[in-house]
Amino acid sequence: MSLRRGACRSLLAVSGAAVSGLFSAAPVRAHAFGPRYDLPLPLELYVAGAGAAVALSFVIMALIFRGQRAHAGSMKFDLLRLGPLRMLVHPVAIGFLQTASVGLFLLLLAAGLSGQQDPTRNFAPAFVWIVWWVGLAYVAALAGNVWPAINPWSAIHGGVERLLRRLAKRRRTDVRLAYPSWLGVWPAILVFWLFAWFELISESSMAPATLATAILLYSVFTWLGMAAFGRGTWLAHGEAFSLAFSVFGRFAPIGQPVREQPEGRAHGWFIRPYASALIVTEPCRVSVTVFVVLMLSTVTFDGLKETPLWGVLLQRIALAPAFHAVLRTVHDLGFDVQAALETSMLALFPALVLFVYLGFCWLTKRASGSALSLTEIAGLFVFSLVPIAIAYHLAHYLSYLLIAGQAIIPLASDPFGRGWDLFGTADYAIDIAVIGAKSVWYAAVTAIVVGHVCGIGVAHFVALRAFDSAKMALRSQYPLVILMVAYTMAGLWILAQPIVAGPDLGALRAPSGVVSLAPFEFRELCFNMRARDRLLYRFRSDGPLEFDIHYHDGLAIRYAVQPTAVTVRTAQIVAEARREYCLMWLNRSPAQASLRYQTIKR
Repeated sequence: MSLRRGACRSLLAVSGAAVSGLFSAAPVRAHAFGPRYDLPLPLELYVAGAGAAVALSFVIMALIFRGQRAHAGSMKFDLLRLGPLRMLVHPVAIGFLQTASVGLFLLLLAAGLSGQQDPTRNFAPAFVWIVWWVGLAYVAALAGNVWPAINPWSAIHGGVERLLRRLAKRRRTDVRLAYPSWLGVWPAILVFWLFAWFELISESSMAPATLATAILLYSVFTWLGMAAFGRGTWLAHGEAFSLAFSVFGRFAPIGQPVREQPEGRAHGWFIRPYASALIVTEPCRVSVTVFVVLMLSTVTFDGLKETPLWGVLLQRIALAPAFHAVLRTVHDLGFDVQAALETSMLALFPALVLFVYLGFCWLTKRASGSALSLTEIAGLFVFSLVPIAIAYHLAHYLSYLLIAGQAIIPLASDPFGRGWDLFGTADYAIDIAVIGAKSVWYAAVTAIVVGHVCGIGVAHFVALRAFDSAKMALRSQYPLVILMVAYTMAGLWILAQPIVAGPDLGALRAPSGVVSLAPFEFRELCFNMRARDRLLYRFRSDGPLEFDIHYHDGLAIRYAVQPTAVTVRTAQIVAEARREYCLMWLNRSPAQASLRYQTIKR
């Protein structure tokens, strides 16, 4: 089984001790939830309290903000009034940033394609998944969206475009087809869904060469789109990450520099109240609404995968007679049944979230009596979901960024895994105590509550502008408040599950026994061993299993034994040093397997 970054994040949030699971390229499901952690108060109190806080925030806003035309635009401040800050938007500064970004882009490709293929020793996976996707999303949401200034695809295309103009002495070098208005941002939606699948489900998302190849394929797709429709048009409609970071950036206090021409000098760069750019007066297009819902649903899906409920759901689907024939066919064709199930879930879950959101928008339309259509109501209020998406991103990935993100420090000195020490940081040791379980939990609770409160605030101010009277606006908010409160409680429950619901591994504490493995279920047995201790193990099952013996070594999981598709195994290992060795069996087939095992420690 491939790396499960979400599994590592959960355990990091609990104890920080299993950061090694981040870079595993083999079974780590046994570490998916970590040991149980006792919250200071019952989880039910946190969930109920968070929901009550969000509901109370709506009452306070309804009492305080009753005017219809108050606008945050008057609170803007032009940063270009401050002389030193003008240098940050000078073309020379932007050119330096773009050069550095292109250099990093080329380094990623080179490291991925020609460096060590062990993810723990390659710069590309750590930079892409931790620094770029998680870290840059935080910057875009909490400070300002810097992606337009450092987008390597845009910078490379722009550089080639300028070069061709000089050589050909033409003002335009692209095809410039008319972008179909009906297409909206659907290309970006498709790309973002594929990106989510690659991150959350793919078996090879951490394999450096595969990651670099995926980046190259996306690069070709992006440059073809820019060449066909124009760089600005494609960035706004087809480049998924430009769209994603721009959505996050709407929440940030620093807006984009205002320019008369895309590459001209900035004549305005405004700081504004948080979330003010999410308050719109014109409905978004349907495709933009779908994109925002997709962003929220994918991060929620990632959290849901880390709960015990997810494993139970997959097992029940696999054991249900109605699905048995389909799953057996998928299995017999050589496909990974679990990946197929999770892919189906990833397709259905955003659709379910969209259906629920549209249902509450329909209730909003009925409650307000508005003449606006359902899609217009949905397009007006969809940006109220952005603070929630940011809150889940912050709560879900905080420990991942702070602890696993330290891996970039030694990798910066040795990006290809060849034993270099360019900056003297190759021997940097990860500090897993940089943030503890208590801090992570309270940060998650705070982020979830604040995110939903901001969402209610955005929806309230949108309603005051969209509807004819304050009374009409207030009535329109009742369904959305119910949705926000419910999502708050459900989201906090999901985030807490890896902490409060550790797996029951007691069935394998005895040195021998017989257990039954349901589809996608694992069993693990761990021993503390001294150097030169011998561990004899025997097992026989009535179905093929994945089996390994592993131990943790810093950021990596090391495998003493790692066969696949085995039904019988009798062998022994000799401990190289004093450490804990874990035996783990994983059933990846859609059928149950009975396992008889025996271990003998000497």
